[in-house]
Amino acid sequence: MTKCKNLESLLKHGDSFDLNGLELYEELSTLSSMLPHAKSVMDIVQFIHTCKLVDIYPNVYIATRILLTIPVTIASGERSFSKLKLIKNYLRSTMSQERLTGLAILAIEQDTTLSLSYDDIITDFAAKKARKIAFN
Repeated sequence: MTKCKNLESLLKHGDSFDLNGLELYEELSTLSSMLPHAKSVMDIVQFIHTCKLVDIYPNVYIATRILLTIPVTIASGERSFSKLKLIKNYLRSTMSQERLTGLAILAIEQDTTLSLSYDDIITDFAAKKARKIAFN
């Protein structure tokens, strides 16, 4: 209960707050009985999302999403800037900010990038371009 209240106070800005500590505690108590097999925060987020329970457990969903966006170590944040610097130096003169941002995300999220299916991406891209041409 204390940790939930502390999280509420950390995420509070003026009169607005992202979650309610008491409700978070109650939601976690209820959810823990439903998910005894959950091994990670990602398991909890996926369960809430796939079962469409976001409206029932809004505080848990917000807290877990915030937790998943925080870098585990400072090194991961530093690696992000290091990759960005490499990409910027290599293609500085021929790249827009949007393209630079996209390449930085691909470099930072390399594990996810390597697991992508290029055939699916190409098919989706072609389908979107075909729709744009059809409406013009």
